[in-house]
Amino acid sequence: MQVKNQILIKKLEKTGFTDKEALVYVSLLELGGAFPSKIAEYTDLKRATVYFVLTALSVRGLVNEIERKNKLFYQIEKPEKILRYAQNKVSESENSLEKTKTLIPEITHLFELLKDHSKVTYYEGLDGLLSMYEDMISIKKPYEMLAFSKASELIPLVPDKFIKNYAKKKIELGITTKIFIPDTPENRKHLPIYPENTPKKFYPVIKYIAPEKFVFNGEIVIYGDSKIAITNFGENKLTGVIMEDKALNGMMRVIFDLTWDSRSVRD
Repeated sequence: MQVKNQILIKKLEKTGFTDKEALVYVSLLELGGAFPSKIAEYTDLKRATVYFVLTALSVRGLVNEIERKNKLFYQIEKPEKILRYAQNKVSESENSLEKTKTLIPEITHLFELLKDHSKVTYYEGLDGLLSMYEDMISIKKPYEMLAFSKASELIPLVPDKFIKNYAKKKIELGITTKIFIPDTPENRKHLPIYPENTPKKFYPVIKYIAPEKFVFNGEIVIYGDSKIAITNFGENKLTGVIMEDKALNGMMRVIFDLTWDSRSVRD
């Protein structure tokens, strides 16, 4: 590459030129004008790239074309054209901003309608699992969390610090919990530890299910007013999904409550 003024190239890039546009523009400035073949040689760019860049600069009024010997010769326009181009960009941006402002009410209306539609998000691995539990404590208002959980499979997977912060955040947000857990020594052992002086209402209300009736290695959590999280703790299959649907959330809450009152549950 023979282009000398690298500092000017960098300055032009800061005004909105691409790196190749700045390179071609400065090469024309140094050469006093040139045919595309010469520009390609001077900049080490492919000739097709040079033609593309020259066309872009020409459209913007920054270079002009002159026919010489049945070929197109290029040279830069007066430097003031760069300022005029920048002013036009500002004007276009301002117009775009004003048009965008007028669209916001319509877009907001459509966005509100979409809230009633179902949304499904998939997660994989431990990071995905932690993201799911972070979502449960991202709802900035009190709610009752309902869950079916195999705690002995879940707790060993999650860092102690995360579990403590999760429990603390639930208390801060006013989240109460009802949970079904298989009645085994392992599951009774692996229960979240809540901070001292935790108000009694924030301790999970637990009902133990006969282990043979709770055969899956996973968890179902019904939370907020529209979300359901389903996780799989199976070996080599740490996956999960969050479904966002108010109707499904309501249906699952009814099913949970019916099961909660069932005689088949061990208190």
